[in-house]
Amino acid sequence: AVGDADLRFKEDPLRLLRAARFVAQLGFTIESETAEAMLRQSESLSRISRERIYGELTRLLLGRYASHGLEALYSTGLFRLVLPEIQDLPEQEPRPGDPHEKDLWEHTKRVVDSVPSRPTVRWAALLHDSAKPRTRSISPSGEVHFFGHERIGSDLAGQILTRLNADKGTQLAVRRVVELHSRPETYDDTWTDSAVRRLMLDSGPYLPDLLDLATEDVTSARAEKQKLARRRIGALRAHIADLEAERALADYQSPLNGTELISLFDRPPGKWIAEIKDHLRELVIDGELDPDDKETAERIALTMLTSI
Repeated sequence: AVGDADLRFKEDPLRLLRAARFVAQLGFTIESETAEAMLRQSESLSRISRERIYGELTRLLLGRYASHGLEALYSTGLFRLVLPEIQDLPEQEPRPGDPHEKDLWEHTKRVVDSVPSRPTVRWAALLHDSAKPRTRSISPSGEVHFFGHERIGSDLAGQILTRLNADKGTQLAVRRVVELHSRPETYDDTWTDSAVRRLMLDSGPYLPDLLDLATEDVTSARAEKQKLARRRIGALRAHIADLEAERALADYQSPLNGTELISLFDRPPGKWIAEIKDHLRELVIDGELDPDDKETAERIALTMLTSI
C-alpha cells in the first residue's frame, strides 16, 4: 500500500480484494505490512456492494496466477468473508498417510489455474468440488466417498452466485457445469451414440466449458494417470465431433422427399425420384437452395420432370 496501509483500506475497502486480484493478475506477492493491515481491516469489506465483490472475484479468477490470488484471500482472512459457503474447502485436510485422498484445496487451485481463462469455467473449477467436505464419508473398508457432491456443489454454486448478484446466465452455466463435471470422466468405448448425445443435450451450450473442466480435473502426480485422463476426454471430444458432423450432414438433404414428390406430381415410384432428390441435394450443398425451401424445390422439380 502507498503510505499507511490501514488508512488506504479504510478509504476504500474494495482495495482489500484488489490486492489479491493484483496477485492473481501480475504474480506479485503482498508486502508484509500491507498483508497485516488486510487482516486487520478485512471486516470493513462488509461496506462493499455484492456486485463489486463479484466483479473483483471474477477478475481474480481470470488471472494468470489465480491460485496465488486465492491463497492471498485465504491467508488474509478475506476468503471466509467473500465465500463463506465454502470456507471449509481450504480447511479440509486429507487423512494423514492416505495416498489415495487428495488435498482438495491444492487440487482446486491447480484446476483453476489449468482451465481456460473464461468466467464460467474458472468459477466452475473453483466450485466443482466445493461440496466434498460436507459429503465426505468413509466406508467400512476405509474408502473415502463423496456421494452426491456434484448436485450439492451445484446448489452451493447457485447460492454463492445469487448472493453475489452474478448475472443469471453465469449462474445457470456454472451450476450446470458443476452438476455434470464428473460425467465426462466416466467415458469409455462402451458409451453408445445415445449416451454421448444425452450428455450433449444435458450440457447444451455449456459443453465446451464442461469438457475443458473435465480435461484438467485430474491433478495426480502420476504422469501416466494424467495422460490416460486426457486421452479419455480426447476420445469423448472425437465422439462428439463425429456426431456433430453426422448431424450437419443430415441438414444437407433435398427439401422434398420421395413421398412428397410422388404426391406432388402424381407419378409412380421410379428412378426419377432419385434423380430429382440428388439434384436438389447438390443445390443445397452448393448453397443455391435452402433445405427448407420446398416451394422453390417444387419449381425446380417440375422443370426437371419435363426432361426426364
